[in-house]
Amino acid sequence: MNPENPSARGWPDEDELAPIVEAALAEDVGKGDATTRACVPSGAVGGGRIIAKAPGRLAGLAILSSVYHRLDPGIVIDYARADGDPVQPGDEIAALEGAFEALLTGERSALNFLTLLSGVATLTARYVEAIDGTGAKILDTRKTIPGFRVLQKYAVRCGGGTNHRMRLDDELLLKENHIAAAGGVAPAVRSAIARAPDLTLRLEVRTLEEVREGVDAGARALLLDNFQPDDVRAARKMLDAMGRRVEIEVSGGLRLDTVRSFAEAGAVRLSVGALTHSAPALDLSMLLDLR
Repeated sequence: MNPENPSARGWPDEDELAPIVEAALAEDVGKGDATTRACVPSGAVGGGRIIAKAPGRLAGLAILSSVYHRLDPGIVIDYARADGDPVQPGDEIAALEGAFEALLTGERSALNFLTLLSGVATLTARYVEAIDGTGAKILDTRKTIPGFRVLQKYAVRCGGGTNHRMRLDDELLLKENHIAAAGGVAPAVRSAIARAPDLTLRLEVRTLEEVREGVDAGARALLLDNFQPDDVRAARKMLDAMGRRVEIEVSGGLRLDTVRSFAEAGAVRLSVGALTHSAPALDLSMLLDLR
């Protein structure tokens, strides 16, 4: 294969990647790979293959180039897969050739990135599959590893998910503490609309009464926090009776075995923090050999 860019549209540019990759290499390599320098012949060349050891979905393949070309620009990478592709145990993902010292030195950093991001894409794809046919969307949250948000949210997209806000300046999301500080649901909504009319406003609510109060105050997008499917259905029925077209999002404790019931109850957006804070790494391995 060897696609010129194995990553999907929206992969971070080099300016965003550089500090992340450089920090990872500095953390892992330090002053140099002492073990490799102590036992690998100077000037040795070799090759490596990255193999899937578990079923999953790929994300972040271009990180291999970002890592290895900092160690040795002469490393050649041949991609057998692209981001978003499904893999099964034994599938070859990429092949690498070049200085053996660089291949060994970059192995852990490269795999740390790739297994983490592919794990996020894999879990996201499972959630997306769980609600297939409902018309609802799976969204991530801001519960990301500090400094890795741009990469983790990219991985969510590779798994078929949708990104929620990237930063606090993207849109308004009135949560419990904002509402308390403003003096209640209605004052919070009215103040937000008046002071930031150009930003999308979403209101987090905890009860059906707050649903009514928020919509009456002008909210047109609701985040139902820790509701049960029957509560979502009741909220949808109330809004229909009020003649209000309001987008319903749900969050809080959504699981693979329950998420479809929320979509079928009337939620069109399902926010799942676990996509980024609890996704298990996808098991990948790099096999190296001298030439």
